[in-house]
Amino acid sequence: MAAAAPRLICPSAELLDSGPAHRFEIEQADGSRLPAFAVRYRGKVHAYINRCCHIPVELDLEDGKLFDLTGHYLICSMHGARYHPDNGYCSWGPCRGQSLARLEVIEQNGQVWLNVMPD
Repeated sequence: MAAAAPRLICPSAELLDSGPAHRFEIEQADGSRLPAFAVRYRGKVHAYINRCCHIPVELDLEDGKLFDLTGHYLICSMHGARYHPDNGYCSWGPCRGQSLARLEVIEQNGQVWLNVMPD
């Protein structure tokens, strides 16, 4: 399947370092939609499917608050699983050793774009 054309997610200024996530949806080949989010961590934008590796629930319960109080981990509000924002790796909780499904994004000209749609 060929990659879809880049799709605008949000203005770069909307993503503050270790701040609230920007939530969006992606459409799969079968037409179903998946929740996703983008965050900025240490100056770089990262995006993932919004689904805990332990049980397929959204990490943030729809409010975009994913970072813990230190601003260094993404936390599942349901199970407390702790994910590294720069690579999606779960370092603590019931899904330790697994990783969030990463989405490829690019930041250019003050905008954040989804670069490749997942299979």
